[in-house]
Amino acid sequence: MNRYSVAIHDLPAETIESEALTAQDALKRLNVKALDRIVAVRINGESRDLSTLLEKEARLEPIYLDSEEGLQILRHSTSHVMALAVKELFPGVKVTIGPAIEDGFYYDFDYERPFREEDLPRIEEKMWEIIREDLPFIRKVVPVKDAVAFFEKESEEYKLELLRDISTEADTVSLYTQGSFTDLCRGPHIPSTGMIRAFSLTKVAGAYWRGDEKRPMLSRIYGVAFADKKSLRAHLKRLEEARKRNHAKLGPQLGLFSTHDEIGAGMVVWHPKGMMLRYQLEQFEIKEHLRRGYEMVRGPEILKTDLWIKSGHFDNYRENMYFTTIDEQSYGIKPMNCLSHMLIYSSKIRSYRDLPKRYFELGTVHRHERSGVLHGLLRVREFTQDDAHILCTPEQLNGEIKGVLEFVEDVMSIFGFPYELEISTRPEKSIGSDEDWELATSALMNAMQDSGLQYTVNEGDGAFYGPKIDVKLKDALGRSWQCATIQCDFTLPERFDLVYIDRDGMKHRPVMIHRVILGAIERFVGILIEHYAGAFPVWLAPVQAMILTVTDRCIPRATEVMKILREADVRVEGDFRNEKLGLKVREAQLQKIPYMLIMGDRESEKGGVTPRLRSGENLPFMTPQEFVERIEEDLKQRR
Repeated sequence: MNRYSVAIHDLPAETIESEALTAQDALKRLNVKALDRIVAVRINGESRDLSTLLEKEARLEPIYLDSEEGLQILRHSTSHVMALAVKELFPGVKVTIGPAIEDGFYYDFDYERPFREEDLPRIEEKMWEIIREDLPFIRKVVPVKDAVAFFEKESEEYKLELLRDISTEADTVSLYTQGSFTDLCRGPHIPSTGMIRAFSLTKVAGAYWRGDEKRPMLSRIYGVAFADKKSLRAHLKRLEEARKRNHAKLGPQLGLFSTHDEIGAGMVVWHPKGMMLRYQLEQFEIKEHLRRGYEMVRGPEILKTDLWIKSGHFDNYRENMYFTTIDEQSYGIKPMNCLSHMLIYSSKIRSYRDLPKRYFELGTVHRHERSGVLHGLLRVREFTQDDAHILCTPEQLNGEIKGVLEFVEDVMSIFGFPYELEISTRPEKSIGSDEDWELATSALMNAMQDSGLQYTVNEGDGAFYGPKIDVKLKDALGRSWQCATIQCDFTLPERFDLVYIDRDGMKHRPVMIHRVILGAIERFVGILIEHYAGAFPVWLAPVQAMILTVTDRCIPRATEVMKILREADVRVEGDFRNEKLGLKVREAQLQKIPYMLIMGDRESEKGGVTPRLRSGENLPFMTPQEFVERIEEDLKQRR
């Protein structure tokens, strides 16, 4: 009989006598509550299966089904169940990977034909059969060579490729089996399939193996899974609402933008209404930057490749860049705006009295994104950033970072976006010294702490030249979007020999902050379309008002009113067609126009309009000047 010293959380350890003791048995013996809601356990800080055998001393932390980690484990386990269902239904299918993702999971398959939406109900039905069997998830650790032999026998070529990569780092791997399906997986997993109570398969998409366009196109089946059916129903309702708000469909319907195979993937054509929306955003951005002491600049869209080599982009970012040759000289089309801004800074001698310098550019950049990830406005190859670079002394760094954080707070509040902060640290592929990275990371953390802001740490996901703060906003449906970013950089000023003359008369190196507030204008517009469901606030709406005539007799007076409103900077259009008023109202509502101005005989005689809101509410008669005052009041409320 063995004696085990087991503690739950920070409670004192208790002694348990047993021949062998699993984590699940220990939780039972120590009378831990809600055992049926525990999916896994942390053993001395490491997440493991409940069936794990304990060492003589162990500190346990139960992982509950409705916790964030518990849901991730549940979703990953559900992806394994889906893989088993697919293999049973479609003989000859090859499996690849099936991770948990936010709210759900997916699994990629290679089959003789692409999977279709109509396959999903059949797969779901088979999954429920597997769940009702309550099959245990069984973990086994084997030598890599044994795993290779197993997957060779199964003819699972994708698993064999993964094992070839793993074999350079490890001698053993873990395999998980439920029923007739065995997968290469780190785990942990739920104890058995019966713990899955609420899931739904949502869509099918294409995905290249390992994201490489030169590799096979696979079928990716997406699903969602939750701890209970109530949560699942609420999520499916949000998905349905998200489909209604899909900017890729709603944007063209509202006449904002279009994409065309003729011009290439990842490129956007802006229509008049979309361009007006962009113009309003950009004018807002320019004013907000100028009043915060930024100077507007502009750099060329192509620069000699020698500069990109000097900056480190050529070695660390080349796969995302486009290059061209002019007069036998290689040029790189800019993916970022920082190089031109540094050249502006170095064009003259700078004193400490000149700092900080805040350069702002609505800069259009080009980045090579794989075709498989391109989507509407959210992922494109050409986009415009509200990009700025602040060059300051080390003493000014804390204040400048806090100033950017305040800028972010002001702008996000205008759009009604709550947000969270995340700091991303040094990636494996990077430039610069350890000391510079430590200074830069500390500067970002200190600024957030001084501002009383909470943040999480995302290890190893910084830019190659410096750590960054990512701002993740939440839209009307609670979805997270990464837009604003603040990067601290000691490295590029060194590479470009940027200096200033300090009080001691000596040359010193400035620090550079790279930052965007909205991020890519295209992406932000896509987010706004979905956030507002196309019903933009009055200050942003491409068309603020539409004059709707009841009869042709009203057209002359309607034309006069439209001229008055346009001279007062109201964005107004007219629908003077010989159609029924009800039809005109419905079409204007579908276009999400804030105000419909009814112009009938009574309005023509009195020289005014009767406004109707897009919500359907009717307002009293107004003169053109009274309506202008109402629009001005709407614009004030932006603040």
